[in-house]
Amino acid sequence: MENLKLAKKLNVVAGILTIVVLLLVGMMRRPEFKISTDIDFSFLPPFHSAMNALTAVTLLIALYFIKNKNIEAHRKSIYTAMGLSAIFLLSYVVYHFTTEETLFGDINADGSVDAAEKALVGIKRSIYLLLLISHISLAGISLPFILLTFIKAYTGQIEKHKKMARWVWPVWFYVAVSGPICYLMLKPYY
Repeated sequence: MENLKLAKKLNVVAGILTIVVLLLVGMMRRPEFKISTDIDFSFLPPFHSAMNALTAVTLLIALYFIKNKNIEAHRKSIYTAMGLSAIFLLSYVVYHFTTEETLFGDINADGSVDAAEKALVGIKRSIYLLLLISHISLAGISLPFILLTFIKAYTGQIEKHKKMARWVWPVWFYVAVSGPICYLMLKPYY
């Protein structure tokens, strides 16, 4: 049964949440917003990668269940994927507000990639940056649509949910898979 009043309220919450997340992600890259702490969060990138990888696996499981018309198992899988993504996001924001950015190709770890370092890594840097840009862009663009797709199902708007999920799921899956790939490519420079 559709619950349109609840859907409207949740849509507002999703909009506010999206704006807050996008503002935080934009701020965390700026030096003036760095938070100084005695805690070393440098252990988090492999955790982020694991959260993304688990999200991807969970999304595949959710797809399997819905294709086999096991709605309850699909629902639980999506709740799990949402939870894993939320844990990832919170951890990711903490890491980037407290830790200096690691640059692909920064062989000597001085915080910049000079011409010699760029020459050494060659086209791999361009491939990494293309993958990273697509990952970050699609993560930001897909966030409100993931939330809205979830809200459609949660409030009983199943046909609308299905229509949205057909194109939201592949984007979410791409983001979940490309995150660990970016991590593995960047790992030698941590």
